[in-house]
Amino acid sequence: MLEKLEKKLKLKFQNRKLIETAFTHRSYLNEHPLEAAEHNERLEFLGDSVLGFLVSEHLFKAFPESSEGDLTNYRSALVNANSLARVAAKLDLGQYLLLSKGEEATGGRQREYLLANTFEAFLGALYLDLGLETAKKFVEESLLPNIEPIIAQKLYRDFKSQLQEIAQEKLSITPIYKVLSEEGPDHSKNFRMGVFFEERLVAEGFGASKQKAEQAAASSALANIDKIR
Repeated sequence: MLEKLEKKLKLKFQNRKLIETAFTHRSYLNEHPLEAAEHNERLEFLGDSVLGFLVSEHLFKAFPESSEGDLTNYRSALVNANSLARVAAKLDLGQYLLLSKGEEATGGRQREYLLANTFEAFLGALYLDLGLETAKKFVEESLLPNIEPIIAQKLYRDFKSQLQEIAQEKLSITPIYKVLSEEGPDHSKNFRMGVFFEERLVAEGFGASKQKAEQAAASSALANIDKIR
């Protein structure tokens, strides 16, 4: 299965067990305790840090005139769950996931937060297996090209503020955010937040905190604002 990914990325994995772990969701271990010894959450933790460093370094060098605040906003827009999930979907990372039958049945391979987490876990595994330069090249090719449209379209602005401004101007409505579900242990929760116009759910977002999930939901709503009435 990994051969297909190697061919797509033009890489040769050294520690295939490590790469397989990056695609092992914790739900899979419950049904296959003897097949896999570890799920991907530790690699996700590492990948998040590697990603933050690589993106920060690139932005620091690429935009020497930008303030710390602007650089932070650029980075947040580039590495949020929506952005990472889109890249993961483009790379078809979901097809390599090992999931429980329940996660599979409920569309886990297409679920935004799972795809975003898988991107980070894979990056963490790639860093450990093939080193920082390989991880950097992967990020440069898969994610960093998205920074140009983000800046050109000013998508780095606070998504909740943008959505509230447009919703109040066009519809005289103030968006409301509600928790739709929570998943994972207390130290590593994922939240699914919904943004509502009055009683109508208009978009959902996922994140490792309620704030991040709200921003993701607002971003999703903004992407479809012309369809929302």
